[in-house]
Amino acid sequence: MRAVAEKLIPGIPYATRIAILQQTGTNNSVKSSASLSPPPESSPSQPSISPQRTVLEEVIERAISRDEIQNEINVLASAVDSTANVYAPVHALRQVKHQRLEKQLFEMDKDARLRSGARGLQARKALTAFEKKVEESAARLAQTDSEITDSDLKEETEAALTLLAELQGQLEPARMADIDRKARAILTGLGFQAANFDKAVGSLSGGWRMRCSMASALLQDSDILILDEPTNFLDLLGILWLQRYLTDLKTTSQTTVVIVSHDRDFIDITCQEVIILRDQTLTYFRGNLSAYEEDVQSKKLYFGRMQEAQDRQKAHMEKTIRENIKVGKATGDDNKLRQAKSRMKKVEDRMGLQVSATGGRFKLNRDLPGYHLTSRADIEIPEDERGVSILLPIAPDLRFPGPLISLESVTFRYPSSKTPVLQNINLVIHTGDRIGIVGLNGCGKSTLIKLLIESLKPSQGTASKHPRLRLGYYSQHAVEELQEKGLADPSATALSLLTKDVEGELNEGEIRGLLGSLGLPGRTASDVPLGKLSGGQLVRLALALMLWKSPQLLVLDEITTHLDFYTVAALSNALSQWNGAILLVSHDRFIIRRVVEGEKPEEGEEDDPGPGEDEEEETRRREVYLLKGGKLTLQTAGVSGFEQSLEKRVQKLSVS
Repeated sequence: MRAVAEKLIPGIPYATRIAILQQTGTNNSVKSSASLSPPPESSPSQPSISPQRTVLEEVIERAISRDEIQNEINVLASAVDSTANVYAPVHALRQVKHQRLEKQLFEMDKDARLRSGARGLQARKALTAFEKKVEESAARLAQTDSEITDSDLKEETEAALTLLAELQGQLEPARMADIDRKARAILTGLGFQAANFDKAVGSLSGGWRMRCSMASALLQDSDILILDEPTNFLDLLGILWLQRYLTDLKTTSQTTVVIVSHDRDFIDITCQEVIILRDQTLTYFRGNLSAYEEDVQSKKLYFGRMQEAQDRQKAHMEKTIRENIKVGKATGDDNKLRQAKSRMKKVEDRMGLQVSATGGRFKLNRDLPGYHLTSRADIEIPEDERGVSILLPIAPDLRFPGPLISLESVTFRYPSSKTPVLQNINLVIHTGDRIGIVGLNGCGKSTLIKLLIESLKPSQGTASKHPRLRLGYYSQHAVEELQEKGLADPSATALSLLTKDVEGELNEGEIRGLLGSLGLPGRTASDVPLGKLSGGQLVRLALALMLWKSPQLLVLDEITTHLDFYTVAALSNALSQWNGAILLVSHDRFIIRRVVEGEKPEEGEEDDPGPGEDEEEETRRREVYLLKGGKLTLQTAGVSGFEQSLEKRVQKLSVS
């Protein structure tokens, strides 16, 4: 995505306007950036983030570069209004153009340095030619009044007036009012309260800065819009709003949208084509992710049957060949030998793929993939795209029965607030239960979790837990906390960190076995520093730090944020089959349906039930609760009911 945004892919013209929202883990937080690559003689390059700007100012500035446009207007306007020197507009125009050329030169120089081979040679030739253009511009900029010809004076004065009018048109009050209105609507859709529009960007947390950057990217008038994991840190209302916004963009704009996301529902609704990056190769499919998976499964079935039929045919032909050769040699029958040779050639050259690229019957003299090939391509059965398999250790039994956790008429109020965050909460979790908590950002989910893990005490009511309960807690900030540890100790690895945490209760073999079962095998665990592990690998390490204690209850807060889709699917299957209890807080509809509501995997997905699991599934308690206004209510329609309840609000937040 970065290569596309920086136009390092051959064939992307410099004038293409590309906006990108990219997430990269740096220092101790997940940061995002939105930038617009400008065409020459158009809007200037994007400014850097200014912590002093307000949220609204930052979004508008990064979308249209208002400050830089205003600077160019000031240069041209002061020259045009000058009565002391008729040559001032010419010098001002040349100054503005030269500054733009220098920015383009910087981009071309970066391009030439990053490319190699024939493409690098071509880029360096283009750079050399452009350097001459910049030198000519510098020479014209250095000309004195006496060196400027009358024709240049007339032509460039008119050009300065035209450019000034164009720039002023970009900042005319009516247009700015429309941009301001749209920016406010986008910010509101992404979860900002109107009271926070005037808040300084520097005071925002990492998640809210990401939303601010996303608003800038959505506000920009771009040819290509790249969104890398845009649903991270958005609640379900924000996700549904973004779904509608991108869907409406198909009919209201010519912008091409490229999305990287682990959210299956989001991809299915917003995308018309899927690009699969696998083994350094891109595969294109017309349709959404669900259609792609169905197509893969149907091809597996089709080509699998074709392979089985050919294997039977080949075995029969080879048996016939052996018999003909045996008879031919014994009787001296040359016809039998020629027949055996002919059949052998058919086995070698004519077996393989029976359909051409267009779907018709394969003909050897027409459909060979290369002129140098003399036989059909082998039948390739599509392999399943799978994240690493995840195996969770069995939760041990408790010595005597009873609820794992119980909240009875619990109310909680922070000392600095008069209004309670939670009111009259009743929740009981038993062994094997699957409980989901949904709700919008700021509704009190984190406070509820802190009560469950006993980091907070109720203001009223009773919170109790089983005396032998071992609880495993995954925080939504777990990855950032591990990144901080990696920065503090660059030599720390997953193995060393877990070894330190277990304090001798597990030996190295057991520790490696646990890490390997979660997708951190061998040298990945022992040799790769924490700072080099991906977000998904850090999630697996956080799971290992939780699971080595053999908990009977897992409290998981937004566990899918840093995972790719296939790892989310693997984790969902592992959690679905686990024998312990799970309380899941998430905005990801897929994992709630799969883990909490018990939705079965699609045909072809891995789902091997353990011994006795079918009986467990029949008695397992599965409930989804909505936390709203400080109150916890059972959602009888599950996460789908919550989604439907938000649709009317999404319509009101739509950007016209």
